[in-house]
Amino acid sequence: MKNRVKELRIEYGITQQELADKVSVSSRTIISLEKQKYNPSVLLAYKIASVFNLSIEETFIFDEDDK
Repeated sequence: MKNRVKELRIEYGITQQELADKVSVSSRTIISLEKQKYNPSVLLAYKIASVFNLSIEETFIFDEDDK
């Protein structure tokens, strides 16, 4: 699964730590997400999408190759 976390975070002008604090995870988790090395739980995906006022589908992109 691909995501737009880094793109959105920069667009909204917030740091990795600020995003981490908003969704109650470590900055390491945000870094891993941005490097496409970690797939979040549905709850975390929802929290992150909510920070950007977007749907999960607009924030996280399911890649058919991930099946």
